[in-house]
Amino acid sequence: MGLSALGPESHLPPADLLIDALIGYSLTGAPRQPISRLIDAANAAGVPILALDMPSGLDGDRRVRQDPCISAASTLTLALPKIGLLQRSAMAAVGELFLADISVPAVVYDRIGLRVADIFARDDVVALR
Repeated sequence: MGLSALGPESHLPPADLLIDALIGYSLTGAPRQPISRLIDAANAAGVPILALDMPSGLDGDRRVRQDPCISAASTLTLALPKIGLLQRSAMAAVGELFLADISVPAVVYDRIGLRVADIFARDDVVALR
């Protein structure tokens, strides 16, 4: 379904799970139309939402939950957890938090001054909370 098919009172088609990948890590300010309409429709759908990397509407750097914001049952974040995901104020948006390995070489972390343990030694996905 294209974005133009969603009117102001639209509902999403029936589903068992919605995957949120609308807005990435670089959110600045509140989501605007047509994305804000999709966020509202997803939250109203009454099914679990899996957010990829960040729930759309959550600012990962400034720890701010914008309006609207996805209310995910679970979030699968990539490489390293973003600071905004770990805040108590973000828990309702994030839900259960999992970290997935996307094979970032250790040298990349070294070059930016991060010391990262081998967090994916046992599995490619790690539960954080």
